[in-house]
Amino acid sequence: MSMKGFWKSGHPPTLLMALLYFDMSFMVWMVNAAMAPFISQEFNLSPAEKGFMLSIPVFAGAFFRIPLGLVAEMIGRKTAALIGLSITLLAMLYGFYFVNSFTEVLIMGGVLGVAGASFAVALPLGAGWFPPSRQGLAMGIAGAGNSGTIFAGLFAPPLAKAYGWNAVYGYFAIPIALVMILMWFFAKEPPDKMEKKSATQYLKVLGEKDIWVFNILYWVTFGGYVGFSSFMPTFMADQYGVSKVSAGQFMIIIGFTASAVRVLGGWFSDRFGGIHVLTGIYVMILVGALGAATLPSMSLFFIFLIVMAGGMGMGNGSVFQLLPLRFPYAKAITAGIVGEFGALGGAFIPMVMGYSMNTAGTYAGGFIVYGLSSIVALGFLLFFQRRWTTSWVGKGGKALASEETEEA
Repeated sequence: MSMKGFWKSGHPPTLLMALLYFDMSFMVWMVNAAMAPFISQEFNLSPAEKGFMLSIPVFAGAFFRIPLGLVAEMIGRKTAALIGLSITLLAMLYGFYFVNSFTEVLIMGGVLGVAGASFAVALPLGAGWFPPSRQGLAMGIAGAGNSGTIFAGLFAPPLAKAYGWNAVYGYFAIPIALVMILMWFFAKEPPDKMEKKSATQYLKVLGEKDIWVFNILYWVTFGGYVGFSSFMPTFMADQYGVSKVSAGQFMIIIGFTASAVRVLGGWFSDRFGGIHVLTGIYVMILVGALGAATLPSMSLFFIFLIVMAGGMGMGNGSVFQLLPLRFPYAKAITAGIVGEFGALGGAFIPMVMGYSMNTAGTYAGGFIVYGLSSIVALGFLLFFQRRWTTSWVGKGGKALASEETEEA
């Protein structure tokens, strides 16, 4: 599969706009996590309150994903993206002008959920231009917008230190406005849209067993990515005593690693099959999580964190190589559903980490629970793979030969 052939098979400007939309939205979604040490210090928060604060944007992002996915299915993905960007811009202005108490921080976290819901639109917007046999890579490129975590960790802490954490919301409004303008001019609605259906018809996919298997698979990969990205600044400050700025920038480690390899996860899955790739990934995540649970020296913890983040990122790409092959007629809504449950996994992690510290005096329990969840996901994958490879997907999870022929 040549990259030249890949780009010619779709619409690169729309894929790039989808990447930017998801990237900047993800940055905004993680802004409170990057500033958590500053906010926690100002309001003197307990470990449980920290975990709750960080879980709110993730819960809200999960809640909004299905509605935004439905909007994308019914009025168009580009239009839904512009609506999401508009609301996100208003949220940044609200944070800049009005957020000054812990309660208002929690309200702001809820509004940030719209940015987190961008996932349900960005991936099918960009990948909708590409044939089935190349959607793993297209989804991986659009999904690399997870790298917004990098920008949140890189810019939010130093800006918060220099100008105060409220000012960060104002600064982050600027790139959101720029992406809105670019989206308006350069993105095009994908041509893969089938006949319009009612919301009830689209939601019928919730009755499919396979959608729930995908929910479990993505709960572990994307949930781990979001959860540990959001909690890492708090963890590093509490566990290893690093400065507030350095703690916030530890998000970059997860963000860079997972975003870079997400594209590889999609590409490997196109080439070797998403089922094969995911099998190795869940083992990889288990090793990283159990190693991190020992709470070793910071340098050794860094290695386990890289292993975990690499597994999460590749796993995200692999899950979304398989999903559009199974539900080609409802890409936006299924992306929203699976993305919602993945985000719920991300909300679960900060709470488990905070609960572990509150009750046992250590964060180790949170890593152990996460490692065990990867075993559960692997079990479901292995149980369902035979039925999948004899019905809608090829050996190991590759696109069926008939879909390859459609591309030609």
